[in-house]
Amino acid sequence: MIPRHIGAAFAALALAMLPATVHAKNEAESKGHSASADYEANSASRSFTGTFGGRRVRYSATVEEQVLKDDKGTPKAAIVTTAYVAEPRDTNRPVTFLFNGGPGSASLWLQMGAFGPMRVAIPSDARDDGSPPYPILDNPDSLLDVTDLVFIDPVGTGFSHAIGDTDPKDYWGVTKDAKSVAQVIRKWLSENGRWNSPKYLGGESYGTTRSAAVVKELEGSYNDVALNGVILISTVLDFGAGAETEGNELGYITTLPSMAVTALYHGKAQGSSPAAFAQEAREFALGPYAAFLLKGQMASQAERDAIRPQLARFTGLSERFLELADMRVSSARFYKELLRDRGLTVGRLDGRYTGRDYDNAGEGPDNDPSFYGIDAGYTAAANSYLRDTVGYDTERNYVTIGGVSDWDWRLAGGRDFNAYLTVAPYLGRAMRENSGLRLFVAQGWYDFATPFFAAEYALTRTGIPQDRVQFEYYDSGHMMYVRNEDRRKLSEDVRAFIRGR
Repeated sequence: MIPRHIGAAFAALALAMLPATVHAKNEAESKGHSASADYEANSASRSFTGTFGGRRVRYSATVEEQVLKDDKGTPKAAIVTTAYVAEPRDTNRPVTFLFNGGPGSASLWLQMGAFGPMRVAIPSDARDDGSPPYPILDNPDSLLDVTDLVFIDPVGTGFSHAIGDTDPKDYWGVTKDAKSVAQVIRKWLSENGRWNSPKYLGGESYGTTRSAAVVKELEGSYNDVALNGVILISTVLDFGAGAETEGNELGYITTLPSMAVTALYHGKAQGSSPAAFAQEAREFALGPYAAFLLKGQMASQAERDAIRPQLARFTGLSERFLELADMRVSSARFYKELLRDRGLTVGRLDGRYTGRDYDNAGEGPDNDPSFYGIDAGYTAAANSYLRDTVGYDTERNYVTIGGVSDWDWRLAGGRDFNAYLTVAPYLGRAMRENSGLRLFVAQGWYDFATPFFAAEYALTRTGIPQDRVQFEYYDSGHMMYVRNEDRRKLSEDVRAFIRGR
């Protein structure tokens, strides 16, 4: 999940139990303040057994604070990881480090929705998750049969926090965040004897941005942590490609195919399948539509008249509305306009969801029905599972999303966010310098937060070896795993990707 002001979105993720081992919290933390010099890390661990990918696996679930220190050994931050490791431990098994995005989102979405050994069951058909209790079920789609899993919550998310008088903003930024996550990964590898294990990195939404930045921190120096693969789920790497700001035409091009498949889903357009209609929309967007937009006010009336009905066919919007919008429809306007005649808005994270606003006359929707339709279930499940099932004892609130502010968008080297911000070249360089590194890219058709065509654009630029990039598509949106069929497909696709090293 990423901020609205840069054109993407929030995103956005047991059986027999043995007694818990929980380290006592220090007295200062219990008062809401973390002492520094004598800080004691909090942790809890239990063992379970489950069946994943058809294989019975005994595993440990360990929630623990990874304490980061400065050069003088002073504790500065506690980043909480939740690790699922098969027993007995096998250092030849792959290990996969996973996180969500935001920035400011905890890892509950991927953990409790897609890859963890337990998952929260919410409606699979784009309906609201309603009220508790929410079923927390065994997850046969977990990847524990093929890889150990380590979920990371950066500072300000989940239970993670700065220590003592450390300013949490020291960890809030593209580069600062990546450095801290890379430090956690190195620390975990050392403490668990996994330096020579096959390694994978995976993120969702802004977590894909983080993945690219962390790859740079892990592989960009002589003290390398080489990776076997990077798993990008709902990808945003090139922020200029999707930025809906005045004067930028590229965002209209990269968003159009998402509008097309969403219009098709709601019966506002005609096509044989989402994949086929998406391809038609890609060709129109890259061809006639891009040529028209790039001409700006130099486009002739004849060209406008030729583009208008084609744009209406793909977007499901009236030619009159498109003319008034100067053939440039922002995502927010599309959410409100597509089903205005039905008194409904469509979702931003997932265009399959619909909502009903206070009134039907507004410019944009009151809220995103595809986010408020799932957030309560995930929040309840994460707190219940981590606290009650694994036994992690803390008085800290679990921050689901929104726990950071004033994000520093400058990349290493000091470039300002107002310059063209893309982290895709980080992946390209890592792939050129590591012949074993592969990318897996998962995209939902109905995702406006991180549109699939924008991901394709970013990952087809010069310098990225195309023979090691694998795209897979899903009949849902940003968090494709909320749909049962797509959760199973995502699991199978990622499992095959890891086995294919």
